[in-house]
Amino acid sequence: MAKLYFNYSTMNAGKSTLLLQAAHNYRERGMETYLITAQFDNRAGEGRIASRIGIGDPADTFAPDEDMYAKLKARIALGPVSCVFIDEAQFLSKEQVWQLACAVDDLSVPVMCYGLRVDFQGQLFPGSAALLAWADEMREVRTICHCGKKATMVVRKGPDGRALRDGDQVVIGGNETYVSLCRRHWREAVGD
Repeated sequence: MAKLYFNYSTMNAGKSTLLLQAAHNYRERGMETYLITAQFDNRAGEGRIASRIGIGDPADTFAPDEDMYAKLKARIALGPVSCVFIDEAQFLSKEQVWQLACAVDDLSVPVMCYGLRVDFQGQLFPGSAALLAWADEMREVRTICHCGKKATMVVRKGPDGRALRDGDQVVIGGNETYVSLCRRHWREAVGD
């Protein structure tokens, strides 16, 4: 039975690595996969999902207002898809998450989403909030703070290396921009 999955964490927890590993496992067994990532996140190159450990795969991309149900239906019309994998799922809109849920129900295709739960201000991303509400199954991908506790928050660093408290919710970056922390150290970093 097809389900909508949400695998979530903070930055640098290995979400893309897990996605690529799961997609590889499907393909190794002769099953076709469909990989998708956010169109504007081109850190690994346009239409590519890559991990910090050096593995990657080509992927289709989704635009902010694209109809995800229509996208999946069009891809399935070209041939069978055993599983859909979506990286950077926090950038989906609420409407797009609903379209994915409908695709799971109506097209009988499992959809595995991987993304951040909260932004640098501790607020849910719209796509993540919708996935937390509507996913059939959720899995936390754990990473650790520098103190050894589970990291659940992330700070965005400014040019001076200090944690920012304000700014756009979405700024693409990696280790040079973001640091995953436990709540206590996040509070210290943002001055709360």
